[in-house]
Amino acid sequence: MERQVLLSEPEEAAALYRGLSRQPALSAACLGPEVTTQYGGQYRTVHTEWTQRDLERMENIRFCRQYLVFHDGDSVVFAGPAGNSVETRGELLSRESPSGTMKAVLRKAGGTGPGEEKQFLEVWEKNRKLKSFNLSALEKHGPVYEDDCFGCLSWSHSETHLLYVAEKKRPKAESFFQTKALDVSASDDEIARLKKPDQAIKGDQFVFYEDWGENMVSKSIPVLCVLDVESGNISVLEGVPENVSPGQAFWAPGDAGVVFVGWWHEPFRLGIRFCTNRRSALYYVDLIGGKCELLSDDSLAVSSPRLSPDQCRIVYLQYPSLIPHHQCSQLCLYDWYTKVTSVVVDVVPRQLGENFSGIYCSLLPLGCWSADSQRVVFDSAQRSRQDLFAVDTQVGTVTSLTAGGSWKLLTIDQDLMVAQFSTPSLPPTLKVGFLPSAGKEQSVLWVSLEEAEPIPDIHWGIRVLQPPPEQENVQYAGLDFEAILLQPGSPPDKTQVPMVVMPHGGPHSSFVTAWMLFPAMLCKMGFAVLLVNYRGSTGFGQDSILSLPGNVGHQDVKDVQFAVEQVLQEEHFDASHVALMGGSHGGFISCHLIGQYPETYRACVARNPVINIASMLGSTDIPDWCVVEAGFPFSSDCLPDLSVWAEMLDKSPIRYIPQVKTPLLLMLGQEDRRVPFKQGMEYYRALKTRNVPVRLLLYPKSTHALSEVEVESDSFMNAVLWLRTHLGS
Repeated sequence: MERQVLLSEPEEAAALYRGLSRQPALSAACLGPEVTTQYGGQYRTVHTEWTQRDLERMENIRFCRQYLVFHDGDSVVFAGPAGNSVETRGELLSRESPSGTMKAVLRKAGGTGPGEEKQFLEVWEKNRKLKSFNLSALEKHGPVYEDDCFGCLSWSHSETHLLYVAEKKRPKAESFFQTKALDVSASDDEIARLKKPDQAIKGDQFVFYEDWGENMVSKSIPVLCVLDVESGNISVLEGVPENVSPGQAFWAPGDAGVVFVGWWHEPFRLGIRFCTNRRSALYYVDLIGGKCELLSDDSLAVSSPRLSPDQCRIVYLQYPSLIPHHQCSQLCLYDWYTKVTSVVVDVVPRQLGENFSGIYCSLLPLGCWSADSQRVVFDSAQRSRQDLFAVDTQVGTVTSLTAGGSWKLLTIDQDLMVAQFSTPSLPPTLKVGFLPSAGKEQSVLWVSLEEAEPIPDIHWGIRVLQPPPEQENVQYAGLDFEAILLQPGSPPDKTQVPMVVMPHGGPHSSFVTAWMLFPAMLCKMGFAVLLVNYRGSTGFGQDSILSLPGNVGHQDVKDVQFAVEQVLQEEHFDASHVALMGGSHGGFISCHLIGQYPETYRACVARNPVINIASMLGSTDIPDWCVVEAGFPFSSDCLPDLSVWAEMLDKSPIRYIPQVKTPLLLMLGQEDRRVPFKQGMEYYRALKTRNVPVRLLLYPKSTHALSEVEVESDSFMNAVLWLRTHLGS
């Protein structure tokens, strides 16, 4: 058999990419109020929001579609779409009111140039826009936060006020030499007023404002804001402690105050995106007296507080260790009336057999409570899958609601769940189902509202791998790990199938058996694709996560190499045609592998890779990552001594430069704050000096993920051509 990938012209690859990249993904869903028909039947409207790549406009578009779900209170009787999809251009945030009679929408409009774009907060009722407030013109604050770290849009229980987070209004600044012309026709009083110093501060034009790092560059000082829907008045809430930045806020029971998460920003801000370990706590601020009360331990990290339907309890995630960026979390419960906090689900050190391996999610869904305010539903990685779970908050029992593939909970309301399901060969599918009564959770009957077409000729499975004795971690012995293998359907001769190995980034994240565009594309082009969840990945217990800091560049690299050797031995793929593709920490591992095992890999593609931990320390938005993953404690006044610098360098791919001979394609985002592009430049120059084949793509406006549609599509096509060129025939 001739290798399919080598026969694919760029036009064929582009056509395949164009087709598969059209698969949309669900971004949000909400449920309308219960409606009883004249015949006694009941139905609810499911409002969904989707995102999709548009290669003509070179942007991600958002669109909505509604569905009707007829039910009998316990199961779905009939479900189907209600109309066609409609693009929701300009919408940044939206939220239904508690009764479902109104909807709030944060929208951007206007030009694309600096200062031209405006933000509007709209209130919709039935078939009309009831109110529209030009937030930019009111000048009460800066831009509203629409991200999922700080951002929120919350209706008061009375539906009279809206709560959101925005950038604090900054004082005006001007040059020391700013001059203003006086109007000679103005009155004496007006001239006198114009001659007085205004509010602008001279010389503050270029004052540095710290931001919250990667993808948060315009966000520095968040404030809580309340809009009175009737009057249009906006208030910036007082009482928030000076040392914290507020976000993820909602109205407390009775609308007398606001509950929010406050993140420490002293002595300086660290990158917060994908970093659940940032010191934070739960607070309550009284709207009348302005008094602020601490509701949780302020030495840990918390996330996504959610109020129960009976408004008696708040559930939230808590991270007991501030060391790794992401890890196993606790599920905590705060009783609003007794003021007692309890841990419902604790950290799981190690998974035993098929038992629950812990909670690994950065955010709980906005709707996560059962109707009786007793159970909480969420999704979490469990080894190499992502499942839905129900937790009984009274006794702490955890029950899986799903099996097979990977699931994401979008919302649950009155026990009706809306979820996304996908597999490596099945794009996202929209499903609904009722949460069964306690004790019967495993009998969920899922009904598809939007069924995706399976992609033919992609076979996949999970491989469980046990490191050899010489590669055991002495402190955390007995850990295993997994890899997800995709392979083309029924090739005549497996020995002719090339393989692409993909370690994930993080390093404390994981691949799950969900739809992923790049692996599916490569598999359709004739590659086997190996996605490795090395020790340190989330979903395998806290011990697995804690086993990696101090062992990066060694344990993770050997795990991936062991997985490659095992799969090649078992599947008999072409061992002379193996390539690597990885980004961030996955790029770090990939560059280590071509240095430590140069004979194994014929080509490599690295996207924003970590190359030199020591040189990255002073330029990244997450300097703590460099110190902790190298095996040392981090503190804000950390000044590493020579031994620490030496250890960082020793664990970096740059150390193995003399052994590298694998052709390397580097893809770098010039606006990357997490792994600054100079990291890749350092590697590029070192390889050029040694005449190793290397090509560099530098995307001037792209950030760490390289996820902009134009960049993503270009990077994939270049990667395919690189593999095609260097794997040979």
